[in-house]
Amino acid sequence: MEKRKFEEKVKKLKGPIFIFGASGFIGTNIIETISAFRDDYFAISHDLAVAWRLKLLNLPHKNILHCDITSRLSVENIFKTYNPKTVFNLAAFGAYSKQTDDSLIYETNFLGNLNILSACENISCFINAGTSSEYGLNSTAPVEGSELKPNSHYAVSKVSSSYLIEYFAKYNNIPAINLRLYSVYGPWEEPDRLIPRLIENARSKQLPPLVSPEISRDFVYIDDCMESFFDTAINIKPEYYGQSFNVATGKKTTISELVNCTKKEFDIKSEPVWGSMDDRKWDLKEWYGNAEKFRTCFGWKPQTTLKEGLRKTFEWQSENKYEENILPAFIHRQMNKRITCVIACYKDALAIPIMYERLIKMFNDAKLRYEIIFVNDNSPDNMDEVLDNICKQDSNVISIKHSRNFGSQASFLSGMELSSGDGVVLMDGDLQDPPEIIPQLYAKWMEGYDVVYGIRTKRETSFIMGNAYKLFYRIFKKLSYVNIPVDAGDFSLMDRKVVDQIIKFPETEQLIRGLRAWVGYKQTGVPYIRPERQFGVSTNNLRKNISWAKKAIFSFSFFPIEILSYLGFFLTMLSVAALILQIIMRFLRPDIPQGITTIIVLVLFFGGLQVFAISLLGEYISKIFEESKKRPKFIRSSIRYGKKLLDSAEKIKNFINERNS
Repeated sequence: MEKRKFEEKVKKLKGPIFIFGASGFIGTNIIETISAFRDDYFAISHDLAVAWRLKLLNLPHKNILHCDITSRLSVENIFKTYNPKTVFNLAAFGAYSKQTDDSLIYETNFLGNLNILSACENISCFINAGTSSEYGLNSTAPVEGSELKPNSHYAVSKVSSSYLIEYFAKYNNIPAINLRLYSVYGPWEEPDRLIPRLIENARSKQLPPLVSPEISRDFVYIDDCMESFFDTAINIKPEYYGQSFNVATGKKTTISELVNCTKKEFDIKSEPVWGSMDDRKWDLKEWYGNAEKFRTCFGWKPQTTLKEGLRKTFEWQSENKYEENILPAFIHRQMNKRITCVIACYKDALAIPIMYERLIKMFNDAKLRYEIIFVNDNSPDNMDEVLDNICKQDSNVISIKHSRNFGSQASFLSGMELSSGDGVVLMDGDLQDPPEIIPQLYAKWMEGYDVVYGIRTKRETSFIMGNAYKLFYRIFKKLSYVNIPVDAGDFSLMDRKVVDQIIKFPETEQLIRGLRAWVGYKQTGVPYIRPERQFGVSTNNLRKNISWAKKAIFSFSFFPIEILSYLGFFLTMLSVAALILQIIMRFLRPDIPQGITTIIVLVLFFGGLQVFAISLLGEYISKIFEESKKRPKFIRSSIRYGKKLLDSAEKIKNFINERNS
């Protein structure tokens, strides 16, 4: 690609420059071009692990940002940190037939755009990558004012986004423009798309299997597409704010014409094998555009003919060792693993907003995909209101409420059942489990460990309680029939296969840290300092701590029963020995006085021992009784799935009605 011709225009862009959707086809080309002439740009992507193009570009780490555009807080954070002036939004989902998740289509294309536009303050321009699909069935050279007849979820979402841009421009004076792109092609396009496959085969003097020859497109070469973004950003005027412009050549090219051009340009002798439109009912025979308005307003017109574009794509594939570098990177791309945080909440209303902000910052800094599940264990404070507010701004948040207080272990299990992450982190809602430790847990998980637990090397608590906890963990480890790690609480990261096993367990009373050890797999620990509770007073007390200790020991140890056996055998042998000694002494020392003191002591001793033995048996029997009832571990009274609520929905509705009338 001849970058030098863009130098003057790239240098005129006002920086810093944000490129959302930078890991996509068009975004990568824009990044590659801008990075050749300036360094105040930021490539922004939701999933950097799957960003195979950015990896091959080998951009400086400081110029790559992680952001989930469906999270308003995530978007606001990067805007506040970097204060961009030029914003290119190329993030989209659903343009390809393999992208069929309807919810993700609307979240990315509409709600993501809403969050970005809401964060745009004091910017020079916002240029959105729209699509010719907005015209839908009205696809024959439509002008910008033509009726929109969307025929897919993707098209509907992009039409909605264009209205959103118009609304923000009119009511918030945002310098925003929507470019309706036609069929852009060229370097860095997905290898499984039509033209990349056509050129790949042409380099071997072959043709790939093809669809119906009657299908048509308006093919725009990537250089011309990039220039449309640069021209718009440089020449934007208030009278253009909120408008949509077609980026097209205005030429209808059927697939048959495309193939004939390819055969002629690259001297291919083989004949094409055609398919049909039966499996592509959404496709259209007359799909081309009219860019006259864009040419008039911005002076843009396509410079690259189809023949030239195909030749440039051919040369790019050859120069970049397509089969050695590009294809393997595309084929072996993998989605970044997703982390679910399950947070048990009880009397933590003050801490939860801080917890959420720290989690989001941590996930963005670590460039991780996330899901957060807050479990309100029927907290008596205003927890419902706090969690509702968080759910309104982040679609990656789920709020669960229990019908009564079932305890933290039930809360963790409740959240684990609904979790969708590849790994699940368990945390208390009082901020005693620092979110900033999660990247260390994640790093160990990536090394191949299935369970990574936090080891409390120090507790910010009293000397007596701190040592009491340490003593208990060591006693528990000695008594347990599984290898329980010392100083390890519930704070941990577990692989999905471990979580799936634990939630299958039928017992009613569950101790996560014990079950976590019982399931086995490869485990390790990460040391951290457990801070004091920041708000309120701990709900734990001496009675609860003793109850926890009993639950742990009686759930994972047979030692209390075993010690009774050993003690019974020992005392029986001791009684026999005492009886023999008594008989011997009767003959040797008949003058020894006989009294009741010995009898009383023995009765009290054995009586106390029997009561102790019965109490131990009672503990095990009570667990059997509890498990035999088969009651549920918890009852959810409500589940709130996070979603972006359009605060000014009524205004936008009125605006659309006004516009249509």
